[in-house]
Amino acid sequence: MKHLIVCLFLVFLIACKNEILKTISIKEDVSFLSDDLLEGRQTGTDGEKAAAEYIANRFKNIGLESKGTNGFFQTFTFKPKTNPHQKVNYTLKEGDSTITGTNVIGYINNKAENTVIIGAHYDHLGYGAEGSLYRGEKAIHNGADDNASGVAVLLNLADKLKGTNKGNNYLFITFSGEEMGLLGSNYFVKNATIDTEKMNYMINMDMVGRLKADSTLAVYGVGTSPILKQTLKAHNSNFKLIQKESGIGPSDHTSFYNIDIPVMHFFTGQHEDYHKPSDDFERLNYKGMQTISNYIFEVITDLDNNGKLPFRKTKNESEETPRFKVGLGVIPDYMFDGKGMRIDGISEDKPAQKAGLQKGDIVVKLGDSAVTDMMSYMKVLATFKEGDRTKVIVERESKLIEADIEF
Repeated sequence: MKHLIVCLFLVFLIACKNEILKTISIKEDVSFLSDDLLEGRQTGTDGEKAAAEYIANRFKNIGLESKGTNGFFQTFTFKPKTNPHQKVNYTLKEGDSTITGTNVIGYINNKAENTVIIGAHYDHLGYGAEGSLYRGEKAIHNGADDNASGVAVLLNLADKLKGTNKGNNYLFITFSGEEMGLLGSNYFVKNATIDTEKMNYMINMDMVGRLKADSTLAVYGVGTSPILKQTLKAHNSNFKLIQKESGIGPSDHTSFYNIDIPVMHFFTGQHEDYHKPSDDFERLNYKGMQTISNYIFEVITDLDNNGKLPFRKTKNESEETPRFKVGLGVIPDYMFDGKGMRIDGISEDKPAQKAGLQKGDIVVKLGDSAVTDMMSYMKVLATFKEGDRTKVIVERESKLIEADIEF
């Protein structure tokens, strides 16, 4: 398998040496990064290294300068956690019990005062590492949406920004180790290859490949600088935009928010293929990804002459999240802004499936408590323990349906 990866990469390198290089599309980037030959791009594996080489060569051919510690690369070595509550320890020594991840960093130097960070993680779960929601036989998790989609949009933006928008410099980072706990971005902010005081704001893209028919696009972190909400609104003509204030969330923008950098995190929503082998190339909305790239470019262009954006702390919504003893066995639709909690996916052999709940059902009552939104759903779910029985009421095609639930 290692030889196949090398052969595939050599074909790409030869193509890049042609005198006339055709523009590589978002779809072509996703196709390479989510191919079985990269074996799921798990941090530290040959597949991830091949992906890193691909991204570095894309940066080079776009015309970006290298801004890693070794060309385009910034490597970091760590000892993986042995329990979920343990902190990851970075180390300078490689050994049998360590893993080495690689951030890939390119730069547009406009000789401006400040630098905009544009990021997306490129690692995934390999054959089903910790975090996989798949319960079948060992299988490659290609991570087309999570997060070949974000990397492809980042590369598209790099191509657009080369030679334009001179008010800022632009640092493009594809992070390793995100799936293991934001390791690459956390390492970068502590070992930045530019002055952190000159960082203007950070844009992160994680899972931007599944824009739905209603064109719902979520942007997190809009409260981290006063100008962000109005700028996003001013350029929106294509999306049902959901804006979230908090700069804290389960992706790499959090690392930058934690050092007082304004952030915007773009996300098209959860789906049934999340962290499963079925998150594959053919399931993505490529027209939607191009529209998202164009939108982000317009936002960047608008902010280009605004100087350094002021930073503002936001409420940490994750601190309010209750702890659960049981689960319903559903994937919530985090983009739903109606009344209740809409189900976007059903896990096999879990309480929801056994009760006959379906994708698209809207939970409006659980037990004796009304469910009005995601937070109210989580709060009532946290009151149940294993073995409890209750009733759930869902709205399905404008009808209310009651079902029995056993946790």
